Parts: sequence; structure tokens; C-alpha cells
Amino acid sequence: MKIRTSLKAILVLAGVLFLLMYPVSSKADTFTFFNITNTVNLDLSGQLSVDVTTSGSDVSFKFFNDVGIASSITDIYFDDGALLGISAINDSGAGVSFHFPDHPEVLPGGNNISPAFVTTTSFSAGSNPPTMPEGVNTSLEWVEIIFSLQTGKTFNDVISNLKDGGLRIGLHVQAIGPDSGSDSYVDTVQVPEPGILILLGIAMSAIGMASWRITKI
Repeated sequence: MKIRTSLKAILVLAGVLFLLMYPVSSKADTFTFFNITNTVNLDLSGQLSVDVTTSGSDVSFKFFNDVGIASSITDIYFDDGALLGISAINDSGAGVSFHFPDHPEVLPGGNNISPAFVTTTSFSAGSNPPTMPEGVNTSLEWVEIIFSLQTGKTFNDVISNLKDGGLRIGLHVQAIGPDSGSDSYVDTVQVPEPGILILLGIAMSAIGMASWRITKI
């Protein structure tokens, strides 16, 4: 009876660990950005974001500019990861229009970080002329880039790549502030929240204790 109880506890805790370690695909994972060029004395980190969700068998990246500081997302770049290629671009409507790939396919200032940001061939999109007006420049606008995945890769692989830096996203933002400057941003690598780390530690300790009890019976 004790062995059965201990085995049941281990299975339950293993299930909890599985749920904690793998993201739920039905929920949007939101990533933010940090400035890599700092040519403008205005930081947009708090207003730039991308929601990553499943789109059938593909993955959707929806970009937002929660404008406080006037600016326009005009160019978007992707560096490596489990992605295969861009399958579609959608937008919020009038005032936003993007094409792919972008030309040139180089994130301005991409060499400012280590390792350098190197856009994967054809993994880019840019706003159509007139460049700034057709970019994402209000809180009500967005652009969505949908990627197909490499064979055998899943949404969870994409999220894992984003969290460990195996996939990076770069933005070139123009018309910033009253002087209409420009800067480049790269997504912020995510780290597990302290609460998640604590839960993982507790679960691992509990599994270890349950295993120890079995060996003592």
C-alpha cells in the first residue's frame, strides 16, 4: 500500500512538472524588446511587444506599438529558430501595409549585440511606401507575420527558442519623437518567473523524497 501511494505521488508530481515546463499553446506568449542602438534619447522598450500564438499548424507573431512616444515599426527581422518560412502577413487595416522579404535584409545595428543579429534569408518584412505612415504607429494598429515550421518542429519549440535566445526578433523603428529619429530593438530573452522556479524546486524535492521512501520500504 505504501509503495502504491508513493508511486502515485511521483506520477502526480511528474505531471505537475510537465505542465510547468511546457507552455500552453492556446495562450498568447508576449515578448518585449530592448534598445540595441540608442541613437535616440527616447526608449520605446515599454511600448513595443509581440504576441506569439499558434495559427493552425503555423505560428503567428503579432506586433504592437502601444504608443506613448510617437514612432513607427517599419521593419521586422527573424534570426534562426524552428521556423521554415513566412506564409502570410496580415494587418489591422488601413494605415498598415507590409511586404516580405524586406530589402535589405539587415537589422541596422545588429552587430551591436553578441552574438551579432544575422537575419535568416527571407525571414524579414518591411512596411510599404510611404514607409512610416504604413508602419505600425498607433496603439490600435498591428501587423501579424505567420510562419510555417520546419518538419518535426512545434509551437513549443518556437517558444523555447525565444526564451533561450535560439530565435531572436529584431525591429527597426522610425519616426521616433519630435526629431523623427530611428533605433533598433531585439526581443528580450525570457527567464522563468521566481514563482515557477520555486514550484519546480518543491516538486523536484517531493519526487526525491517519495523515491527515497520507496527505497527504504
